[in-house]
Amino acid sequence: MEIKYPQTSINDTDIAKAAHCLKAMSHPLRLKILCVLGSDSICVQQIVDQVGTSQSNISQHLAILKDKKILGSKKEANRVYYFIDDDRMLLLIKMMQDVFCSNH
Repeated sequence: MEIKYPQTSINDTDIAKAAHCLKAMSHPLRLKILCVLGSDSICVQQIVDQVGTSQSNISQHLAILKDKKILGSKKEANRVYYFIDDDRMLLLIKMMQDVFCSNH
C-alpha cells in the first residue's frame, strides 16, 4: 500500500515545533496522560486514577507537557484542571489512537 502525500513546503520553524512536541510526547506515561485527557479538562486526581501512578509522578509529567506548551491548565477552587491546549495535538493523538490502539 503506497500512500502519497501532497507536496508542501518545509518550514524549519514548523519542523522544530513538531520535533519539540513529539519529543515531549514520546515518554509512555506522558502519551498515556494525553490519551486520557483527549478533548476533556480533567483534574490531577482523575488523571492519577486513570493512569495508575503516584500524584507526584503525574505532576512532574504534567509540568513537562505544560512547559512544552502542549497542555493548558485552569484552577477552580482548590483543584487544577489540565487540558490539551492545541487542536493539532488533539488531531495527532486521535490519529495515533486510530493507527496504534487495538480498540479503534
